[in-house]
Amino acid sequence: MSTTLVPPPGPAVAAVLHPPRRSRRLGQRRQIIGALLAAPAMLLLGVFFIWPLIRTVMMSFFDWPMLGVPKFNGIDNYIKAFTDNDFLRAVGFTLVYTVLTTPLLLVMGFILAMLVKRRTRAARFFQTIYFLPVVIGLASGSFLFLSMFQSDIGPTTQLLGAVGLIDPSTNLFADYWSALSIVLAMVTWKVAGLQMLLLLSGLQSIPVEVNEAARVDGASSMQVFRYVTLPLLRPTLALVLVFSVAGSLLAFDQFFILTTGGPANATITAVYQIYRTSFIKFDLGYGAALSLLLMVVLGLVSAAQMLLLKNSDHS
Repeated sequence: MSTTLVPPPGPAVAAVLHPPRRSRRLGQRRQIIGALLAAPAMLLLGVFFIWPLIRTVMMSFFDWPMLGVPKFNGIDNYIKAFTDNDFLRAVGFTLVYTVLTTPLLLVMGFILAMLVKRRTRAARFFQTIYFLPVVIGLASGSFLFLSMFQSDIGPTTQLLGAVGLIDPSTNLFADYWSALSIVLAMVTWKVAGLQMLLLLSGLQSIPVEVNEAARVDGASSMQVFRYVTLPLLRPTLALVLVFSVAGSLLAFDQFFILTTGGPANATITAVYQIYRTSFIKFDLGYGAALSLLLMVVLGLVSAAQMLLLKNSDHS
């Protein structure tokens, strides 16, 4: 019976199997430096998100007035939410607003992206023009449209009156559909540039050779768009839809400034109702419960969107 002697590993192999102590110390030092660099961000996250979230969860189980002693009431706030007609009406209007806003923003953003997708100076100039409203605050944009559509003195109202479409003295915010249309116009003007930028990045990431190959095979422009562009654009569409739906479900500023919830409380969104519950009725516990319910709904909707688009990507 023969015995095979295995030679000891060379210096290079030994260095890999047993790294020097200096390398281990260097790796530990880098981990410590990385943790120190991330510490400020983690501190901000804890102070401004995690702790307020924990506090909100705690408040949701109490009858918590603005002034007075909080009283524990269990899940009564959550039960009340499903029987509160004001909140249910606000949720219904929020869903209507989301259904109207999401396709409108997607179509307008896609049209703008198609118009400026060429890498030319003119295209870059119009990219900047279309994106400018995005940098304006939502409140500022709302006040701008409020002044534009004021009865008698608003320039847009005077223009519509000059062409005979409306009476210049008409209060457009007193009618449900005209008020909602003004809000939709403002949001489209404000957000379409961001949608354009996201969709443009997706369009420009599609290789030109793929479209050319499809055309060589005899595909029409519509077939290239349907069977080549849209499937390759699906990840970008998922991101755009999540942003759009989340923004619509959390709508507040535009209705608080433009319509103040009118006419007859018909344009009160879910977040607006939470604001009224917490800071007008001073029922902080119930407002916290409504906030958590809205957060859960928003998470479920976003997860469902991502899951559906992911499954269709593999189908």
